[in-house]
Amino acid sequence: MLYCLRFFVLARSDSNKQTPAGKAFTAFAVEGDSPGICRGKKEVNLGQRCSDTRSITFEDVKVPAKNIIGAEGKGFKVRQLMTSRKTKIAMRTFDKMRPIVAALSTGLSARCLDEATKYSLERKTFGTEIAHHQAVQFILAKMAMNVELSRMITYKSAYEVDEGRIGSYYSSIAKLFASESANQAAANAVQIFGGAGYNTEFPVEKLMRDAKIFQIYGGTSEIQYSVICRELLKIFQRNSTIRV
Repeated sequence: MLYCLRFFVLARSDSNKQTPAGKAFTAFAVEGDSPGICRGKKEVNLGQRCSDTRSITFEDVKVPAKNIIGAEGKGFKVRQLMTSRKTKIAMRTFDKMRPIVAALSTGLSARCLDEATKYSLERKTFGTEIAHHQAVQFILAKMAMNVELSRMITYKSAYEVDEGRIGSYYSSIAKLFASESANQAAANAVQIFGGAGYNTEFPVEKLMRDAKIFQIYGGTSEIQYSVICRELLKIFQRNSTIRV
């Protein structure tokens, strides 16, 4: 069994319950083979079942001071050298993670489009392939459009990370749009397959199950709307324009 080599852990380092969260938590990198780490049973998920999902319990785990990320008590807030503002370690992690989630979502959307297109050229109704029916054409066209748009915004968000301009605006837009598009693409693929799409012998039912998690981890879709609006207001207040 493969174990996580290292865990990112936010732990309360200030025993005073009156201390605000912004000063009470410290971020740690905890080695996966540290004594005292107990792993629960592997959960059976809706989709993406190759992912090892389980509860983790820490029992008197000793973590050396060198494994502190940032500064003690600054797990939620650290001084970012390249800017003058304070930012959160966890939020910076999300800003880098969300383009990856967007890329995974885009890949799933592309697979849905491939499978749906292939099937539409094989399945015949009323004497012709269903790809020639306007209703199916509209679905495929929208799927293709969203795949391309998801790919472009994913590239944009990844470029911002590569350039060191880490921020929530593009990463949240990419994650939100790509994950929502992936779920719509999966649903549309099942629809094009018809009854066969609901059968486990065809690939699209698995794609539909796999797609759902993209709307959840890395921050739910509902959170992304809030983040995007918050960043949009900051941009407008700073530049008096919404162009970014």
